Amino acid sequence: MDVDTNKLLNMGVLIVATLVVARLISALIMPRSGKRLPPVVRTFPVVGGLLRFMKGPIVMLREEYPKLGSVFTLNLVNKKITFLIGPEVSAHFFKAPETDLSQQEVYQFNVPTFGPGVVFDVDYSVRQEQFRFFTEALRVNKLKGYVDQMVTEAEDYFSKWGDSGEVDLKYELEHLIILTASRCLLGREVRDKLFDDVSALFHDLDNGMLPISVIFPYLPIPAHRRRDQARKKLAEIFANIITSRKDSGKSENDMLQCFIESKYKDGRPTTEAEVTGLLIAALFAGQHTSSITSTWTGAYLHCHKEYLSAALEEQKNLMEKHGKKVDHDVLSEMDVLYRSIKEALRLHPPLIMLLRSSHSDFSVQTREGREYDIPKGHIIATSPAFANRLPHVFKDPDRYDPDRFAAGREEDKVAGAFSYISFGGGRHGCLGEPFAYLQIKAIWSHLLRNFELELVSPFPEIDWNAMVVGVKGKVMVRYKRRELSVN
Repeated sequence: MDVDTNKLLNMGVLIVATLVVARLISALIMPRSGKRLPPVVRTFPVVGGLLRFMKGPIVMLREEYPKLGSVFTLNLVNKKITFLIGPEVSAHFFKAPETDLSQQEVYQFNVPTFGPGVVFDVDYSVRQEQFRFFTEALRVNKLKGYVDQMVTEAEDYFSKWGDSGEVDLKYELEHLIILTASRCLLGREVRDKLFDDVSALFHDLDNGMLPISVIFPYLPIPAHRRRDQARKKLAEIFANIITSRKDSGKSENDMLQCFIESKYKDGRPTTEAEVTGLLIAALFAGQHTSSITSTWTGAYLHCHKEYLSAALEEQKNLMEKHGKKVDHDVLSEMDVLYRSIKEALRLHPPLIMLLRSSHSDFSVQTREGREYDIPKGHIIATSPAFANRLPHVFKDPDRYDPDRFAAGREEDKVAGAFSYISFGGGRHGCLGEPFAYLQIKAIWSHLLRNFELELVSPFPEIDWNAMVVGVKGKVMVRYKRRELSVN
């Protein structure tokens, strides 16, 4: 009898224990009562989400958006990424305060490149002050001086072209933009004396930011070692330049000077290490965007003659109105060219993913009326490359059509705020947007007025394998100097 009783007790305990464990597991894996969680991308267990993401986020978005809609979650090993696609669900992403949606955690992989004590290596209050330094360095009165340097660099660079020939437009524009950025951002000392050295070091920094760096930024691989050595050498170079400027008392019109003279609210001046880090961040933010967008703009204009003709006509009219001199105010009047650049950037934003870390629960509502609750702890993502081609926002979205931004159409505004997000938006919109447009305008204004160009290689493909998504391969053009330039 005792044996039977013990068997029954043991069985009872086993049943109760099984129910308790089942309830615990259920509580862990099932959504909390009342939560309207987004649908989840179906993948293989454990590493399936990571494999889908590493294969290419745009490929995944193209596959999942039609099935799951504008809000869905991807399980990424020990993290959950919730995607918000389209202006209807993106307001919180762009408008939320840093306490709710933070950049710092998701962009930690930039710290080895930018260096300690700047941008994503400092708390939000310090980062806001450093962003104020950027804002002051990009005020209109500063931009006017930068434009003069941009125009001079373009004139000097293209004066070395012959009367006719073939060039890789992608290479030419990359080289010109790093020259211009060196002059406007890094300073006269770098541009005139140290360009080759600094350019090579930035190349090592650039090549040290790989897809694997996002997950393991300190992995001891050769690219990371070269990155760290380059970062150290750059710090030494700029320390010498800063010391020399301070000792001489001379002041230059460049971003380096602005950072040297910047002070925090408590009166503390910037350190040499901070100035170096801020300059590196500025160059990284602007160089790729400008060179990539310049290349796409040229490729599209020379495959769409109607828009090329409109851009040429605009140049002719402005030169008749203002004469040969091109300055900030003249560039600001180039609306056709502006729309041509903006449309290239809509189709090919260099940053294809924007990320935040969620510190609080929030809810979104889709344009179909579905409501979802997003739990804190999720990584929140949106994609300019995908959102900029939504057919309910942009008519015939895969077509190059600069007139979609013209007065009367303005498709980027009709669907509401955050319809066009190539430069981000809201609290974290790109501070360098005016600089980028002026730089690209200065280059293409000169090329349109002085050269006839013909694209001789196939229309370029997208290089999805790059950290900053750009143009794959060479973009060969045949050029001929105009006998009478449009000026």
